[in-house]
Amino acid sequence: MEHVLMVGALLLFVAVLAGKVAYKFGAPALLLFLGVGMVFGLKVVHFHSFELTQVIGMLSLCIILFNGGMDTKFSDIRPVIAPGVILATLGVILTAFFVGIFAYFFCGWIGLAISPIVALLLGATMSSTDSASVFSILRTKKQGLRENLRPMLELESGSNDPIAYIMTILLVSVATTDGSAGVWDTIFDFFVQMIVGALVGYGVGRLAVWTNNKIDIKVNPSLYSVLLLAFVYFSFSFASIAWGNGYLAVYITGLVVGNNRLAHRNNLMTFFDGFTWLAQIILFLAIGLLVNLDELLKPEVLVLGFSVGAFLMFVARPLSVLISLLPFRHFTTKARIYVSWVGLRGAVPIIFATYPILGGVENGNLLFNVVFIVTLLSLVVQGTTVSSMANWLGLAYEEKESLFQVGIPDNIKSNFAEIEITEAIADSSNTLKDIKLPDSTLVVLIFRDGAYFVPKGNTELLVGDRLLVVSDRSEEELQQIYEQMGITEIAKLR
Repeated sequence: MEHVLMVGALLLFVAVLAGKVAYKFGAPALLLFLGVGMVFGLKVVHFHSFELTQVIGMLSLCIILFNGGMDTKFSDIRPVIAPGVILATLGVILTAFFVGIFAYFFCGWIGLAISPIVALLLGATMSSTDSASVFSILRTKKQGLRENLRPMLELESGSNDPIAYIMTILLVSVATTDGSAGVWDTIFDFFVQMIVGALVGYGVGRLAVWTNNKIDIKVNPSLYSVLLLAFVYFSFSFASIAWGNGYLAVYITGLVVGNNRLAHRNNLMTFFDGFTWLAQIILFLAIGLLVNLDELLKPEVLVLGFSVGAFLMFVARPLSVLISLLPFRHFTTKARIYVSWVGLRGAVPIIFATYPILGGVENGNLLFNVVFIVTLLSLVVQGTTVSSMANWLGLAYEEKESLFQVGIPDNIKSNFAEIEITEAIADSSNTLKDIKLPDSTLVVLIFRDGAYFVPKGNTELLVGDRLLVVSDRSEEELQQIYEQMGITEIAKLR
């Protein structure tokens, strides 16, 4: 037992160091976690349990999706709900269809005999973008994206797993029952799963918020995190029992929790951020340990994997995005290109690729290894160029990190913001008392030259000073006032 703990601790330690190295060189940390798992699987740990990997995947994805939803402000995704949902539904179906058609004819061309259903199953398993990869890379880069692209990409990746899951389960059933599954039954099941999953997610989210705010466990505030963790798995379990989609339910529960008043929010956010990283590390390590290098390096697997990967990145994903975003003419061509490029694949397709193996589908191992290669290719090629592609297309802007990391309880109604002094303000107002701030508004801290200090009325203001401002005015009113004053750099702290 001691040896098992030692190996587990060593895996986590090496994975964290790999993540630091990845950030330094601009590579996705999740790719390094996957690599660490593969190395240990070859030399140290012999782990080939698809069943256990599925369980790890389910537990980890619940945490990843919930935290992604909790970190997402509804005000950010409201303008992009329509394109995000269409990408998460129609876009996924189109991607699965295009990849399946290509795989079927390409396999016939190279002499691999697979049925049309198995080819479509291959497309279905890798049809969704991976929430763990997208959330991790976009948020780690600290890079702003124009045209509301980041919330749309996060909405898509957080909500497109359910339809990929449903298609995968359906096609596994068709492949193992000689096509006896009914088309109308399948369509009915899809809508039931989506509607029930959404309703359960919303209901459990509201219940979680109410319980968290009403229950009194102030003697040990750390238990609030345990309480909310229980609701995460309640959401998944209740939705699954009621024939709904658990992954959609968990994501919506996170959205509801994150966009309502929540007691001990800062402690909860810190806990789930750390726990999400742990879940991602364990998930990618487990997947890396699962790989059989002898099967992965077979010529037919390599040829099919790289060909399908290239087709997915350069044809299937762009074509699906182009069709899905046709009704939304406000997106520029550059924005559509970028959305096409950030179709990252990661842990979810690999987890879905275990279902054909456990279901006894013919060529199940081939599908798993091909999906693994496509995922590696996506993380290496797309994952390492997320920032550079945004810069090249002119869609990126510098997202300044807030200098005032203040924990503001939800029961405080005042608005906190960080503003930067511009030349226009410094020229017209030499001191703090000269600034025409609205009533019920105070400057409580100033950051200058690496130091913080409490200002006085006669404090001289310099260009580049960052001010922590608290006000009882509404956000919309403050935004207008700041803009009239010539302040463009405004960071909300709630």
